[in-house]
Amino acid sequence: MEELKRSVAKEALKFIEDDMIVGLGTGSTTAYFIEYLGKLIMEEELEDVYGVPTSYQSRLLALEYGVPVVGLDEIDAIDIAVDGADEVDPNLNLIKGRGAALTMEKIIEYRAGTFLVLVDESKLVERLGQKMPVPIEVIPAAWRAIAEEIEVFNATAELRMASKKDGPVVTDNGNFILDARFHRIDDPLDLEIELNNIPGVVENGIFADIADIVLVGTREGVKRLER
Repeated sequence: MEELKRSVAKEALKFIEDDMIVGLGTGSTTAYFIEYLGKLIMEEELEDVYGVPTSYQSRLLALEYGVPVVGLDEIDAIDIAVDGADEVDPNLNLIKGRGAALTMEKIIEYRAGTFLVLVDESKLVERLGQKMPVPIEVIPAAWRAIAEEIEVFNATAELRMASKKDGPVVTDNGNFILDARFHRIDDPLDLEIELNNIPGVVENGIFADIADIVLVGTREGVKRLER
């Protein structure tokens, strides 16, 4: 599986050109991309390329591998954003957020001229929610009320707990994450909008109608999907 992640990360480098502003996603596959991008920059095969991190993780990786970083408020446009996904349906709708960086990811990827998604073949599903819950970033004081509100959607929501600290996962923005399991998601865009209308919800992990290209790592090679 790691080799599949590496293969799509290397393939993504073909989309990067000199003088680009690149959104740097969060997660294991994107970590490989940042590593390879830094190598090309350090070897001067790419010039004047800057990364816009979506999380502390991607920022630290960029600094480690020599990718110059800029803040979202320092630039006028993002040429391309590169990130992974937890699920991809046949219409290239996504579930993202296992790394708890969904809010900044959506902000940056929505503004990118091209949003390039990197996944291995295990992430392809017939419909969203088939394998993964939908992460929802919420204001801490409201998490229990929001979890109850989500039951209206025939879903259950659990507060995500940290694995290496006591208590819940805390996002880069200081918020909590609810993981919501839906019986069925027939209209991802509609559900994305409805969830964000709940008071106290900061953002949710449905990324509908936003991905431009998905590179899929398979045992037969990298496949390219376009909407």
